[in-house]
Amino acid sequence: MATLSTKADDIAVVLEDEIVSGAIPPGAVLRQEQLSERFSVSRTPIREALRRLSALGLVSFEPNRGVRVRTLSRAELREAFLVRAELESLAAELAAPRMTDADLEALDAAEQRFSELTARLRASARHGEDTSALAVVWMRANHAFHDVIYEASGAPHVARVARAARRTFAGQVTWVARRELDDLYARNDAQHRAIREALAARSASGARALAREHVLSSGELLEAILDHVDLQARDRNMT
Repeated sequence: MATLSTKADDIAVVLEDEIVSGAIPPGAVLRQEQLSERFSVSRTPIREALRRLSALGLVSFEPNRGVRVRTLSRAELREAFLVRAELESLAAELAAPRMTDADLEALDAAEQRFSELTARLRASARHGEDTSALAVVWMRANHAFHDVIYEASGAPHVARVARAARRTFAGQVTWVARRELDDLYARNDAQHRAIREALAARSASGARALAREHVLSSGELLEAILDHVDLQARDRNMT
């Protein structure tokens, strides 16, 4: 039983990462027989892995259709960002007085990595290059920055719920960059630096306010990306 549980955990982690990164897109059907062949296991750990993904809100079981990666409505995405904004702000507030030198060093490294990737992403967008692969790396660097704050908060339950809220919408769209989104990406990068400074100053109230503002701004960025994707789809349908 323990072996099956371990296999289910391992499979769930792989599929979760692929859904969150967008490698498995919203609306995709996950077929047990194909997954069983892919992971070289029986269907039992596959079913258990899919149940775990369902508990995370990443997939849904549909009668006679199998398991489908969830597609969220705009309203659900906005709500997910509102929930995450409150959780992120709480984590930042709790982390501020607890930040150690090691925590700040880790945060500095994460912030620098994110800033470098943001600069590359913006430059690629200005040159009209495909940014989809780079955007996945950028997204993971963004998560790494926030993960440092989660760990420093000393509140593992808040961290778990915040990560779950992040997973809710992470795979709903590829975080691509475009020239018209440049200011939004620049603001996102600057907000990370501001949060880092507030935490270094051990300002709980400042870190809380900045973290909330940052997540809501990230929601605006996602909305702008979705608007751009919708516009492209309409243009393709008209040609």
